[in-house]
Amino acid sequence: MLSWTSRLGPAMQFGQMRRREFITLLGGATAWPLAAGAQQPAIPVVGLLNPGSAAGFTAEAEAFRRGLAEIGYGEGRNVAIEYRWADDQYDRLPELAADLVRHRVAVIAALGSSAPGRAAKAITSTIPIVFQTGADPVEEGLVTRMNRPGGNITGVSRMTVATDPKRLELLHNVVPNVTVIGCLVNPTSPRSGSQVRQIEDSAHTFGLKLRIIKASTVHELETVFTTLPQTGAAALLLVADPTIVSMYEQIAKLALRHSIPSMSGSRVYVSGGGLMSYDASLTDSFRQAGVYVGRILKGEKPGDLPVEQPTKFELVINLKTAKAIGLTVPDKLLALADEVIE
Repeated sequence: MLSWTSRLGPAMQFGQMRRREFITLLGGATAWPLAAGAQQPAIPVVGLLNPGSAAGFTAEAEAFRRGLAEIGYGEGRNVAIEYRWADDQYDRLPELAADLVRHRVAVIAALGSSAPGRAAKAITSTIPIVFQTGADPVEEGLVTRMNRPGGNITGVSRMTVATDPKRLELLHNVVPNVTVIGCLVNPTSPRSGSQVRQIEDSAHTFGLKLRIIKASTVHELETVFTTLPQTGAAALLLVADPTIVSMYEQIAKLALRHSIPSMSGSRVYVSGGGLMSYDASLTDSFRQAGVYVGRILKGEKPGDLPVEQPTKFELVINLKTAKAIGLTVPDKLLALADEVIE
C-alpha cells in the first residue's frame, strides 16, 4: 500500500518538502539575531556631571568627546554618555551624582569645577571618577597628592583660581590709572569667598581697591553694568567660575556697550568680544579629561594616573575691542600676548 505522502504525487511531495525547509529556515533566521544580540557586550556608560548648563558648555562637551575619541571611543558607537547638568544650582549636584551611581555608570566625569568632583567622591568610592577643575585639587580635598592620587579618583586641574591674581595684575597693566576694579563673582559658588580673599591680597599689593559685584543669572547682568559706575569701579575682573563662564557672551556685549575694560580666564570670552583673557585652555582641559576617561575604560586605574596640569598659559587681547572702547593697550603688553585679535 502506498503511504499518504507517496499518494500526493511528485509535485505535491516537492512542495511539502520546500514548505518544511522554509519553516526550518524561518525558525533559524528568527533565532539567529537573538543569539547574536545576546553575544554582543553592552557598551560602557559614562556619566558626565556638570554644575552649569548644556548650552553654556557646548564647546567643552565637544572637547570631552574629542578626548574620548582619541582613545577610540565614539558616543553612540561604543560608548554612551549620561549627561547631568545642574543648571547653576550647586545644591543639585549630590542628587545628580547619586542618580549616575544608580544608573551604574562605568566612570563619572565630574567636570566644570571642584563641586561635581566632591559630590561624586562623597557618593561612591568604587566607581572611577575623573574631575576637571580650575582649583588646586589637593586644597579642595579631591586628592591627597597629585602624582599618584590613589583610590578611585584622578583628573585635570587648570589651576585657574591660582591665576586670578595674575589676571588682576594684567588688567592693572592695561588701565594703570584705574585704582578701583570691580570683581564679578557668582555668589552661589562654594569657593567664591576664598577666591575673593586671594584677589584682595593681590589688590593690596598693587594699591588697588576691589568692589565685589555679584551675579548668578543673565538677568542680573544688566543691573551689574548699570550700577558699576556707582561703585567707583572703572574696570572689571571676571572671577573663574562655571556660571560666569556660561554668561561670557552676554558679559562681553555689555562690557563693550558700557566701555568697561574687562579681563577673563578664557579665550572664548575674548573671541566673543571681551577685552582680555589669561589662562590655560578650558576646552583642552575637557579634552584631557576625556582622554583619562577613555584610558580608564580600557582598564587603567584612576589612582595610578597623575593629576594633569597645564604647562602653558596664554594671554589673548582683543585689539578691536580696545579701540572700540577708546583704550590704548601698552606695546609691552601686546608684545607679551600669545594672540592679538584685530
